[in-house]
Amino acid sequence: MDHTTDTPNDSVNHKPAGQWEFDEDVTGCFDDMLARSIPDYDTMRKAVFELACRYVQKDTAIVDLGCSRGAAMAPLIQKFGSHNFFVGVEVSEPMYKAVCERFAGYIQCGMVEIRNSDLREQYPRVPASVTLGILTLQFIPLEYRQRVVAEVFRNTVPGGAFILVEKILGCSADLDDQFVERYYDLKHANGYSLASIAEKREALQGVLVPVTAKWNEDLLTQAGFARVDCFWRWMNFAGWIAVKK
Repeated sequence: MDHTTDTPNDSVNHKPAGQWEFDEDVTGCFDDMLARSIPDYDTMRKAVFELACRYVQKDTAIVDLGCSRGAAMAPLIQKFGSHNFFVGVEVSEPMYKAVCERFAGYIQCGMVEIRNSDLREQYPRVPASVTLGILTLQFIPLEYRQRVVAEVFRNTVPGGAFILVEKILGCSADLDDQFVERYYDLKHANGYSLASIAEKREALQGVLVPVTAKWNEDLLTQAGFARVDCFWRWMNFAGWIAVKK
Protein backbone atom coordinates (compact mmCIF):
# COMPACT_ATOMS: atom_id res chain seq x y z
CA MET A 1 0.00 0.00 0.00
CA ASP A 2 1.69 3.19 -1.16
CA HIS A 3 0.05 6.47 -0.15
CA THR A 4 1.84 9.79 -0.29
CA THR A 5 -0.64 11.35 2.13
CA ASP A 6 -2.51 10.13 5.17
CA THR A 7 -5.48 12.41 5.69
CA PRO A 8 -7.94 10.70 8.03
CA ASN A 9 -11.64 11.18 7.58
CA ASP A 10 -12.81 8.84 10.34
CA SER A 11 -16.37 9.68 11.22
CA VAL A 12 -16.28 6.45 13.21
CA ASN A 13 -13.58 7.75 15.56
CA HIS A 14 -13.25 4.29 17.08
CA LYS A 15 -9.77 3.42 18.29
CA PRO A 16 -9.63 -0.04 19.83
CA ALA A 17 -7.75 -0.29 23.12
CA GLY A 18 -6.35 -3.80 23.24
CA GLN A 19 -8.27 -6.72 21.79
CA TRP A 20 -11.31 -5.99 19.63
CA GLU A 21 -14.75 -6.02 21.26
CA PHE A 22 -18.25 -5.29 20.01
CA ASP A 23 -18.68 -2.71 22.74
CA GLU A 24 -20.87 0.38 22.97
CA ASP A 25 -18.51 2.46 20.82
CA VAL A 26 -18.56 -0.12 18.02
CA THR A 27 -22.32 -0.60 18.34
CA GLY A 28 -22.92 3.14 17.97
CA CYS A 29 -20.97 3.42 14.72
CA PHE A 30 -21.48 -0.11 13.40
CA ASP A 31 -23.56 0.64 10.30
CA ASP A 32 -21.10 3.29 9.11
CA MET A 33 -18.18 1.00 9.91
CA LEU A 34 -19.59 -1.83 7.79
CA ALA A 35 -20.45 0.43 4.87
CA ARG A 36 -16.87 1.74 4.73
CA SER A 37 -15.11 -1.50 5.63
CA ILE A 38 -16.88 -4.20 3.61
CA PRO A 39 -16.16 -4.07 -0.13
CA ASP A 40 -19.18 -3.98 -2.44
CA TYR A 41 -21.30 -3.86 0.70
CA ASP A 42 -24.65 -2.85 -0.81
CA THR A 43 -24.37 -5.51 -3.51
CA MET A 44 -23.65 -8.17 -0.91
CA ARG A 45 -26.61 -7.14 1.26
CA LYS A 46 -28.95 -7.11 -1.73
CA ALA A 47 -27.75 -10.54 -2.88
CA VAL A 48 -28.25 -12.00 0.61
CA PHE A 49 -31.80 -10.64 0.77
CA GLU A 50 -32.77 -11.77 -2.73
CA LEU A 51 -31.40 -15.28 -2.24
CA ALA A 52 -33.03 -15.58 1.17
CA CYS A 53 -36.39 -14.65 -0.34
CA ARG A 54 -36.19 -17.63 -2.69
CA TYR A 55 -35.90 -20.12 0.19
CA VAL A 56 -38.29 -18.74 2.81
CA GLN A 57 -41.07 -21.23 3.56
CA LYS A 58 -44.32 -20.22 5.19
CA ASP A 59 -44.69 -20.90 8.93
CA THR A 60 -40.97 -21.55 9.45
CA ALA A 61 -38.31 -19.57 11.28
CA ILE A 62 -35.81 -17.20 9.72
CA VAL A 63 -32.67 -17.19 11.88
CA ASP A 64 -29.88 -14.63 11.95
CA LEU A 65 -26.71 -15.79 13.72
CA GLY A 66 -24.80 -12.77 14.99
CA CYS A 67 -27.61 -10.40 14.06
CA SER A 68 -25.82 -7.27 15.42
CA ARG A 69 -28.15 -4.27 14.89
CA GLY A 70 -30.55 -6.23 12.66
CA ALA A 71 -29.60 -4.97 9.19
CA ALA A 72 -30.01 -8.38 7.55
CA MET A 73 -33.23 -9.24 9.38
CA ALA A 74 -35.06 -5.97 8.80
CA PRO A 75 -35.99 -6.38 5.09
CA LEU A 76 -36.98 -10.02 5.66
CA ILE A 77 -39.23 -9.04 8.56
CA GLN A 78 -40.84 -6.40 6.36
CA LYS A 79 -41.48 -8.89 3.56
CA PHE A 80 -42.36 -12.08 5.45
CA GLY A 81 -43.39 -10.86 8.90
CA SER A 82 -47.00 -11.96 8.62
CA HIS A 83 -46.12 -15.58 7.75
CA ASN A 84 -42.85 -16.33 9.56
CA PHE A 85 -41.12 -16.21 12.92
CA PHE A 86 -37.72 -14.54 13.35
CA VAL A 87 -34.90 -15.44 15.74
CA GLY A 88 -31.80 -13.31 16.09
CA VAL A 89 -28.79 -14.43 18.11
CA GLU A 90 -26.34 -11.84 19.43
CA VAL A 91 -23.64 -12.41 22.05
CA SER A 92 -22.60 -8.75 22.45
CA GLU A 93 -24.65 -7.06 25.17
CA PRO A 94 -24.59 -3.58 23.55
CA MET A 95 -25.57 -5.05 20.16
CA TYR A 96 -28.29 -7.11 21.82
CA LYS A 97 -29.77 -4.00 23.45
CA ALA A 98 -29.61 -2.07 20.16
CA VAL A 99 -31.38 -4.75 18.11
CA CYS A 100 -34.01 -5.23 20.82
CA GLU A 101 -34.74 -1.50 20.69
CA ARG A 102 -34.95 -1.60 16.90
CA PHE A 103 -37.45 -4.47 16.84
CA ALA A 104 -39.25 -3.70 20.11
CA GLY A 105 -42.70 -3.65 18.50
CA TYR A 106 -42.15 -6.93 16.65
CA ILE A 107 -40.79 -8.54 19.83
CA GLN A 108 -43.84 -7.42 21.82
CA CYS A 109 -46.23 -8.96 19.31
CA GLY A 110 -44.29 -12.24 19.26
CA MET A 111 -43.03 -12.05 15.70
CA VAL A 112 -39.35 -11.62 16.61
CA GLU A 113 -37.21 -13.13 19.34
CA ILE A 114 -33.67 -11.93 20.07
CA ARG A 115 -31.47 -14.21 22.12
CA ASN A 116 -28.44 -12.89 23.99
CA SER A 117 -26.44 -16.12 23.81
CA ASP A 118 -23.14 -17.62 22.69
CA LEU A 119 -23.34 -20.01 19.73
CA ARG A 120 -20.58 -22.11 21.27
CA GLU A 121 -22.91 -22.95 24.13
CA GLN A 122 -26.46 -22.63 22.82
CA TYR A 123 -28.05 -22.85 19.38
CA PRO A 124 -31.67 -21.82 18.58
CA ARG A 125 -33.38 -25.13 17.85
CA VAL A 126 -36.24 -23.92 15.70
CA PRO A 127 -37.29 -25.23 12.26
CA ALA A 128 -35.64 -22.71 9.93
CA SER A 129 -36.08 -22.36 6.20
CA VAL A 130 -33.41 -19.64 6.04
CA THR A 131 -30.44 -19.12 8.34
CA LEU A 132 -28.06 -16.19 7.93
CA GLY A 133 -24.46 -16.10 9.07
CA ILE A 134 -23.23 -12.73 7.83
CA LEU A 135 -19.62 -12.10 8.94
CA THR A 136 -20.25 -14.11 12.11
CA LEU A 137 -18.56 -17.51 11.83
CA GLN A 138 -15.14 -15.81 11.50
CA PHE A 139 -15.43 -14.63 15.12
CA ILE A 140 -16.12 -18.13 16.47
CA PRO A 141 -13.00 -20.12 17.49
CA LEU A 142 -12.04 -22.67 14.85
CA GLU A 143 -12.69 -25.68 17.06
CA TYR A 144 -16.39 -24.75 17.38
CA ARG A 145 -17.23 -23.88 13.79
CA GLN A 146 -18.01 -27.37 12.50
CA ARG A 147 -20.37 -27.93 15.42
CA VAL A 148 -22.18 -24.63 14.76
CA VAL A 149 -22.57 -25.40 11.05
CA ALA A 150 -23.80 -28.90 11.91
CA GLU A 151 -26.45 -27.30 14.14
CA VAL A 152 -27.47 -25.01 11.27
CA PHE A 153 -27.95 -28.06 9.04
CA ARG A 154 -29.79 -30.03 11.72
CA ASN A 155 -32.29 -27.23 12.27
CA THR A 156 -32.83 -26.38 8.58
CA VAL A 157 -36.01 -27.78 7.08
CA PRO A 158 -35.77 -29.74 3.79
CA GLY A 159 -35.38 -27.30 0.92
CA GLY A 160 -34.10 -24.60 3.26
CA ALA A 161 -30.85 -22.69 2.96
CA PHE A 162 -27.92 -21.35 4.94
CA ILE A 163 -26.41 -18.10 3.64
CA LEU A 164 -22.86 -17.56 4.82
CA VAL A 165 -20.66 -14.49 4.27
CA GLU A 166 -17.09 -14.45 5.56
CA LYS A 167 -13.76 -12.70 5.33
CA ILE A 168 -11.38 -15.28 3.89
CA LEU A 169 -7.74 -16.07 3.23
CA GLY A 170 -6.28 -16.36 -0.25
CA CYS A 171 -5.26 -19.84 -1.36
CA SER A 172 -1.58 -18.82 -1.23
CA ALA A 173 0.40 -16.33 0.85
CA ASP A 174 1.31 -14.10 -2.09
CA LEU A 175 -2.25 -13.88 -3.40
CA ASP A 176 -3.57 -13.26 0.10
CA ASP A 177 -1.08 -10.41 0.51
CA GLN A 178 -2.33 -8.86 -2.74
CA PHE A 179 -5.97 -9.15 -1.67
CA VAL A 180 -5.25 -7.62 1.72
CA GLU A 181 -3.31 -4.76 0.15
CA ARG A 182 -6.21 -3.94 -2.17
CA TYR A 183 -8.57 -4.16 0.80
CA TYR A 184 -6.55 -1.66 2.83
CA ASP A 185 -6.42 0.64 -0.19
CA LEU A 186 -10.22 0.52 -0.30
CA LYS A 187 -10.56 1.29 3.41
CA HIS A 188 -8.16 4.21 3.08
CA ALA A 189 -10.11 5.53 0.09
CA ASN A 190 -13.26 5.31 2.25
CA GLY A 191 -11.77 7.66 4.81
CA TYR A 192 -9.88 5.46 7.24
CA SER A 193 -6.42 6.68 8.21
CA LEU A 194 -3.49 4.33 7.86
CA ALA A 195 -3.04 4.51 11.63
CA SER A 196 -6.63 3.42 12.30
CA ILE A 197 -6.33 0.58 9.78
CA ALA A 198 -3.21 -0.67 11.55
CA GLU A 199 -4.82 -0.32 14.99
CA LYS A 200 -7.87 -2.30 13.97
CA ARG A 201 -5.75 -5.00 12.31
CA GLU A 202 -3.77 -5.44 15.52
CA ALA A 203 -6.90 -5.42 17.70
CA LEU A 204 -8.56 -8.13 15.57
CA GLN A 205 -5.63 -10.54 15.72
CA GLY A 206 -6.80 -13.75 17.35
CA VAL A 207 -10.41 -12.46 17.46
CA LEU A 208 -11.32 -12.54 13.75
CA VAL A 209 -9.75 -15.72 12.35
CA PRO A 210 -10.46 -16.19 8.62
CA VAL A 211 -9.94 -19.42 6.71
CA THR A 212 -9.79 -20.19 2.99
CA ALA A 213 -12.82 -20.39 0.73
CA LYS A 214 -12.32 -24.14 0.38
CA TRP A 215 -12.21 -24.57 4.16
CA ASN A 216 -15.61 -22.86 4.45
CA GLU A 217 -17.05 -24.87 1.58
CA ASP A 218 -15.83 -28.09 3.20
CA LEU A 219 -17.53 -27.07 6.46
CA LEU A 220 -20.82 -26.74 4.61
CA THR A 221 -20.61 -29.98 2.63
CA GLN A 222 -19.37 -32.01 5.61
CA ALA A 223 -22.34 -30.76 7.62
CA GLY A 224 -24.61 -32.34 5.00
CA PHE A 225 -25.68 -29.51 2.69
CA ALA A 226 -26.32 -31.01 -0.74
CA ARG A 227 -25.71 -27.93 -2.88
CA VAL A 228 -23.09 -25.31 -2.04
CA ASP A 229 -22.15 -22.42 -4.29
CA CYS A 230 -20.38 -19.07 -4.03
CA PHE A 231 -22.72 -16.22 -4.97
CA TRP A 232 -20.50 -13.22 -4.21
CA ARG A 233 -16.78 -12.54 -3.87
CA TRP A 234 -14.53 -9.53 -3.64
CA MET A 235 -10.84 -10.37 -3.09
CA ASN A 236 -10.76 -11.62 0.52
CA PHE A 237 -14.52 -11.59 1.18
CA ALA A 238 -16.98 -14.22 -0.06
CA GLY A 239 -20.56 -15.40 0.30
CA TRP A 240 -22.05 -18.87 -0.14
CA ILE A 241 -25.48 -20.39 -0.25
CA ALA A 242 -25.88 -23.96 1.04
CA VAL A 243 -29.15 -25.82 0.37
CA LYS A 244 -30.51 -28.82 2.24
CA LYS A 245 -32.23 -31.57 0.24
